[in-house]
Amino acid sequence: MKKKLLAVLMTGIMAMSFAATTTAVYAKGDDDNTLTVWAWDQNFNIKAMNIAGEQYAKDHEGFKVDVVETSSDDCQTKLTTAANAGDYSTLPDIVLMQDNSYQKYLKSYPDAFTDLKDMDINWDDFGKLKQSYSMVDDTHYGVPFDNGATIACYRTDILEEAGYTIDDLTDITWSKFEEIGKDVHEKTGKYLLASEATGGDTLMMMIQSCGANFVNEDGEAYIVGNDVAEKCVDLYVDLVKNDVVKLVNNWDEYISTITSGEAAGIVNGNWITATLMGTEDQKGLWQITTMPKVDGVDTATNYANNGGSSWYITSNCKNVELAEDFLASTFGSSTDFYDAILPETGAISCYLPAGESDVYNEPSEFFNNQPIFSTIVEYSSHIPEFTKTPYHYEARECINTAVVNIVNGADKESALQEAQDTLAFKMTE
Repeated sequence: MKKKLLAVLMTGIMAMSFAATTTAVYAKGDDDNTLTVWAWDQNFNIKAMNIAGEQYAKDHEGFKVDVVETSSDDCQTKLTTAANAGDYSTLPDIVLMQDNSYQKYLKSYPDAFTDLKDMDINWDDFGKLKQSYSMVDDTHYGVPFDNGATIACYRTDILEEAGYTIDDLTDITWSKFEEIGKDVHEKTGKYLLASEATGGDTLMMMIQSCGANFVNEDGEAYIVGNDVAEKCVDLYVDLVKNDVVKLVNNWDEYISTITSGEAAGIVNGNWITATLMGTEDQKGLWQITTMPKVDGVDTATNYANNGGSSWYITSNCKNVELAEDFLASTFGSSTDFYDAILPETGAISCYLPAGESDVYNEPSEFFNNQPIFSTIVEYSSHIPEFTKTPYHYEARECINTAVVNIVNGADKESALQEAQDTLAFKMTE
């Protein structure tokens, strides 16, 4: 299992990789007032971290952050290398990690991270699900950063052509979504949704919106005999077979299907709005609402999560008190900070009070003047918790393979059994 786990840890999660460069900000001070940080994306989380450092330095003379641009892949690879060597001295004070991958590292290398038991932060100011990504046995290890709440986006002009409005797709079930989608396709030739055949997250969002997963509470593969999983698979297969969802081969095709107008809707993490807003000719035509919920499941909701990351203090940090106070004072409690980074980076807060600010309630011209940012923060407060697994990406791959096989004519029971067996193998090898 260790051999397989290490191989998985070395596998890239992010598609984008950046060359490692160092960006130092603010006036030089004593080393005791400097925190080193690993993060990726100069225009997103690195810029957000630099703004946080600038804000904190106003009241803490000599403070600075040294951000080393490190891809998500490299953050994980370097952590694995340090753990295998038994030497964490190569780690920074603070590291950014993706929510869906962090549990694997904490469980494999618990000595690599500092718990935040003594941190002065009101954790209830963050949604329960977001907190849970970086928790073990009720102990916090990470400070939440970007918001991964799922949204549904629709082209209102295409809906109108078929006789619908955004209200018709708000707080509905997947069965109702299918009914509307079939009608939209018949009247306009458009699909109501696109989804990747491999690596897609639609099924993961569906099951997690029910507070469930493709693993059980003991962390074992749980696909066969999982009633919620089977309901999700049945719904998804019907959506594909009835021309409501178009399966595409990869991410580029997925984006092309949306921006070309072939698909009239999206269900994904709210970060997809950045891609949409790049299509200037569609300004004012999109609106957002809640995702559909799974029929016939008592715990089903119209809320899920896809994506997001959090900040972690490593065990190599020499000034934990400073690191904790810095993160608590900025990412953990400052609406002024979140107001500052939203227009600069597009990073939407997981800090719930931020959603009440004037900046977050500004109408978005692209989304028909909806205040989408405050809406997304509000959505994040409703997402149900679910059983986490270090094998999130493996589970996603197995269930997507099963669905593609079923759509192509394979027996459902056999396909799900194969998915169960494959996932169990990946988790125990």
